[in-house]
Amino acid sequence: MKIGDKVRFLSEVGGGIVTGFQGKDIALVEDADGFDIPMPVRECVVIDADDYNIKRKPVAQKDVPDAAKSKGAVQTVKKSMEEEEDERPITYRAAERKGGDVLNVMLAFVPQDIKAISSTGFDAYIINDSNYTLSFAYLCAEGHNWRVRSWGTVQPNTKFYIEEFDKSILNELEHVAVQVLAFKDNKSFMIKPAVSVELRIDTVKFYKLHTFRESIFFEEPSLIYDIVKDDVPAKQVYVSAEEIQSALLQKRFVDKPKSQPIVKPNHGQGGRNGIIEIDLHIDSLLDDTKGMSNSEILNYQLDKFREVIEANKDKREQKIVFIHGKGDGVLRKAILDELKRKHSNYRYQDASFQEYGFGATMVTIK
Repeated sequence: MKIGDKVRFLSEVGGGIVTGFQGKDIALVEDADGFDIPMPVRECVVIDADDYNIKRKPVAQKDVPDAAKSKGAVQTVKKSMEEEEDERPITYRAAERKGGDVLNVMLAFVPQDIKAISSTGFDAYIINDSNYTLSFAYLCAEGHNWRVRSWGTVQPNTKFYIEEFDKSILNELEHVAVQVLAFKDNKSFMIKPAVSVELRIDTVKFYKLHTFRESIFFEEPSLIYDIVKDDVPAKQVYVSAEEIQSALLQKRFVDKPKSQPIVKPNHGQGGRNGIIEIDLHIDSLLDDTKGMSNSEILNYQLDKFREVIEANKDKREQKIVFIHGKGDGVLRKAILDELKRKHSNYRYQDASFQEYGFGATMVTIK
């Protein structure tokens, strides 16, 4: 059996053309759909031989008469060239598998000694689980710029070793990127868009044994990140600490609608101003308090209290009810302390129990 022979399978339905071999026992057979199927040689029966591709070794030269030796160096050189040609290694086309035209690319980290996870070094790989050839670049961030750590070409359905590293450089791997271009050599194919994916590598995982899992790609446990899964690039999950802090500040102070005071008629008070109600419960002031500590929440409530007092300082006899709730009394105590220190001439008292229970203080501007 040789490349170009037409074969059929013994124990399965089907067959095709032999396109190459994997070792001595496995033949690569291209079926009618253009896929290369690995099949044991013993399971293949030749039904149509391709004699055109048969290589014929030159017959060894036996003792010949001296007259025949007159052709001399010409025959010797020709024979030498034929023997060299026969000894050249045969390069076989990589096997394609069904379903492999969907792109799946991964970045993998493998401990060199899983039993010594606290001190071991690591190997990094690009996994190409597809029928495409990949040109790739593996980069790490350096501030706002990038540095290439490795680049190369990964054959279909193989993994590519990119580097060895130890824990001393883990900080360099917190923000990495992989860029990929997929294609097929000397064969028509469905075009795939170029991919550039940024990843945040959780370097703490390199110290934890349970984060390294068994996989079909390695004999040892490994930590694997998806770059492309079923033709879909992985979402960029890296967010810097500066971006998080900026987003929290914007969420807290920029996008928050200002609370609107509720003005109620001043029945039986004899004043021309209405009673202003200000609800200082934090869920009335802010839509979201994620990321805020208790002290930050208290300061925000006091800032609202000061803002209202300042806006009404010139309105004599203006009554303002601050609804702070009963709770632990922390906000009420802070409001009373503020009034004693900065507005000692203002009158203040518990607001109507019937309307507010024990959870409000009424301040009269003087």
